[in-house]
Amino acid sequence: MKAFFIVKRKVFLIITTYKKTLMKKSLTISVLILLVILPASCQNSNKNNAHSKNQKTAEPVQVERKDGFKSAYFASGCFWCVEAIYESVKGVEESISGYSGGHTENPTYKKSNTGKTGHAEAVEIIYNAEIISFKQLVTIYFGSQNISQLNGQGNDRGSQYRSIIFYQNEEEKKIINDQIEALYQEDKNRIVAAEVMPFQKFWKGEEYHQNYERLHPDNSYIKNVSIPRLKRFQKKFPELLKENSKH
Repeated sequence: MKAFFIVKRKVFLIITTYKKTLMKKSLTISVLILLVILPASCQNSNKNNAHSKNQKTAEPVQVERKDGFKSAYFASGCFWCVEAIYESVKGVEESISGYSGGHTENPTYKKSNTGKTGHAEAVEIIYNAEIISFKQLVTIYFGSQNISQLNGQGNDRGSQYRSIIFYQNEEEKKIINDQIEALYQEDKNRIVAAEVMPFQKFWKGEEYHQNYERLHPDNSYIKNVSIPRLKRFQKKFPELLKENSKH
């Protein structure tokens, strides 16, 4: 019987030693995997941060139109919502959904939603400067969103939904910064989350995103998010609305 217990103990020790060896190997493999993954992640993060810094200090690109109108570019959450808001404004000829502010070429909805392209959902506003000014467009921008929400609007969250206001020249930059300063003067504890960036390039979004609110009024997101946001804007700025823009 004693010999049995001795053998049993030896077997137990062998099994325990084997388990410890496996655990050490597993731990070693895990550490090696982390050592491989983490530098790659840090490199990607550093690359994105470096590009963001470079873009913020880049010379703005001035868009020259041949139709007599001007273009302005804004990002403020879902582009369906922002497009509908500006489409309802007097002097706005067209509002186009797309992407801007990132570091990749030819962004798509699927790619931008990963948050890895640096792009935000944005809109191009084509407007008649004789009817509405860039300053008024900026006022609409800040007046139609939660200006303190970082990386999103409402439940649309992520860097692809962050707020960015683009300028094409120093005059536009001053208009933007003056309005931000005025917002701080109203409330010194207020946070203005919008990034102010020199405009570089706008990538038009997929065709099915264009005029989405108008073409899909029964869509649940449009009914529960986009239209309520539009109505809040309309109530706040009735003097800026087109005659046929009310829901």
